Amino acid sequence: MSGMTYKTQKMVILLSFLFLPVGLLGLFTYYPAVKMIYLSFSNWDGYSETVSWIGGENYKEIFKNPELFGVFLHHIPYVLIGIIQNIFAILFAVILNSKLRGRNLFRVLLFLPFIMNAVAVAFMFQYVFDTSNGSLNALLSFIGIDHVSWLGNESIVNFSLASIGFWKFMGYNMVIYLGALQAIPGDMYEASKIDGANRFQTLWHLTIPNLTKIIQLNMFLTVTGALAIFDLPFVLTKGGPAGASETFLLKTVETAFQFNNFGLASAMSIVLLVLTGLILSLQHVVINKKEG
Repeated sequence: MSGMTYKTQKMVILLSFLFLPVGLLGLFTYYPAVKMIYLSFSNWDGYSETVSWIGGENYKEIFKNPELFGVFLHHIPYVLIGIIQNIFAILFAVILNSKLRGRNLFRVLLFLPFIMNAVAVAFMFQYVFDTSNGSLNALLSFIGIDHVSWLGNESIVNFSLASIGFWKFMGYNMVIYLGALQAIPGDMYEASKIDGANRFQTLWHLTIPNLTKIIQLNMFLTVTGALAIFDLPFVLTKGGPAGASETFLLKTVETAFQFNNFGLASAMSIVLLVLTGLILSLQHVVINKKEG
């Protein structure tokens, strides 16, 4: 490099340092993604050396077969309870942002479920929802209500599973809202107090508008989490009863590793990815339109 100018040496060193991270990113992120897109147009079984090109047949199968695309209906309870989860997270964040005695203890107690392992949480709630000896049915018996089959009833199984997500992630959402609340200048609250605004008016006209971007972020995390739910139905119900709690991701894994149809499973992964992008774009447009 002795013959190079200072500018050329600087450019060579810069490119050398960039080559390694960009190369690793391409090797471990973009190459697998491109490979998955390629396989989504094939009928590869996961172990054959030859891959047969079948065009868009896998995508036609996904949208035509109600047993594949229809399972998205099972995600609706997760989205609905996710919205309620965010409402409670905002309320708890507002309460714990005040000068409440012991507020740090309450923050820790509400955040604690998030750091627990998802599989451990699923096993824990197996004893909560147990029909014969579960703690929830024991409470219902105490107040004179008959036992309920929380995980065996097709009508409520997805709501039961989604309520576990509420318990686990509400504190996580609350901490994010709490951080955003602490960034709002206290002068604004003092001014609203002088103007005679009550607590509800302060919450609706001051706090919520200042949390719009954070609500957008948390709702995106909630909806994508609802679309990609896998661990709870896999551990607790295996998709039962009668397939009532099957999710799209559970169906994708089943298609790949149980039926050895990696081509169709790759197409299902692409559909899930595109759907997530569409929801994010729609949410972004709606919120920007409301702000405008």
